[in-house]
Amino acid sequence: MTDIHDTSADEALRQRLGINRRRFLSTCTAVGAGAIAAPVFGAAPSFAQPQPKGGHGHGHGHGSELVPAKKRGIILYTVRDATGRDPLASTLPSGFREVFKELARYGYKQVEFAGYGQHANAPGGASLESVEGAKLLRSWLDDYGLRAQGNHGFIPGSWPLSQPDLDTFKKHLEIANILGMDHMGTGGDPTNSSYKADWDVAADKWNALGAIARKAGIKLYTHNHDAAYGFLLDGGPLDAQGRPTRSSGIRKLEYFLKATDPRSVWLEMDIYWAHVAQYKFHTYTAHDGSQREKVFDPAALVSRNNKRYPLFHAKDGTRNDTSGEGYDMVAFGEGVIDYRTFFSRVGEKNYHNPMVEQDNAPSGTDLGQSLKLAKVGYDNLAALRKKR
Repeated sequence: MTDIHDTSADEALRQRLGINRRRFLSTCTAVGAGAIAAPVFGAAPSFAQPQPKGGHGHGHGHGSELVPAKKRGIILYTVRDATGRDPLASTLPSGFREVFKELARYGYKQVEFAGYGQHANAPGGASLESVEGAKLLRSWLDDYGLRAQGNHGFIPGSWPLSQPDLDTFKKHLEIANILGMDHMGTGGDPTNSSYKADWDVAADKWNALGAIARKAGIKLYTHNHDAAYGFLLDGGPLDAQGRPTRSSGIRKLEYFLKATDPRSVWLEMDIYWAHVAQYKFHTYTAHDGSQREKVFDPAALVSRNNKRYPLFHAKDGTRNDTSGEGYDMVAFGEGVIDYRTFFSRVGEKNYHNPMVEQDNAPSGTDLGQSLKLAKVGYDNLAALRKKR
């Protein structure tokens, strides 16, 4: 690993990546409130019946751990109120440095960034989205025994790539290398479209971006919401705009997996949103007009493409059949999603990197809530054990 204080090594790294020292053009890495994903697992996919609370393997029990200590992580979006808190106005942990210290105290070994912004009064200032900021972040990570394992950050909006977007993308790769990340990604889907032609364009773009990232020694990943595991429109009668109206039954991200280079493009499954997709997208209209059922099995998809899924978002939910999504987010380990079965089925526990996430962890009334729930999430992640 390059010494972050060695300026000659820094210059060599920049030359290797073809990156100049220009500061970032803008802060593009904040993740929207719906951009964090959750858990979808289970031995047999059952989207109709909730499991009883506590009946899906949370708790210490017997057998070996399913998530090794070194792989227990959290996406910082979960505690975004803490990193954004004014340290001059609160005694609670505030800003990246103090939040890192607190998360390490809970036992976490990995963090996934959701941008590099914090409160302006925190050490380092409001934005650490720069080479200098990355070096400061890396020093704090090292101080508390943490490793950066990803970021929901900048993915160029242009295609073909504009020069400014390419420069900014390369700058983010430089930051990722300084932070010691193996992976860099985004909190959004490759495209919001349901049409095959648009997913073909998205695959071309991601293949190109992934190749650039690969040369920099970084695995580029995309993160799912529920819609990305809906059915692709790829045949049948055309609508007035000449677009297909029916499906072959392949899901959008399944198609994306086949259309992208496995050496350059990777995925982070948000298990919660995959579970929502299981609930929402279980029937489709085939090319011949017939209605067909195909229940989504997230763990099976990961098992078939195991090395393509280096990261997970570990987010839990309770059942809610009136919400339209089937689940309400809760702290990890306090819902009905069967993580014990999911992690057992996908295996490769020393390869996958589960990141605890809870979109609604911050509270306007309990200012320490998100960190409390981060502790709950860590304890429940650590407690997962294989069945004997």
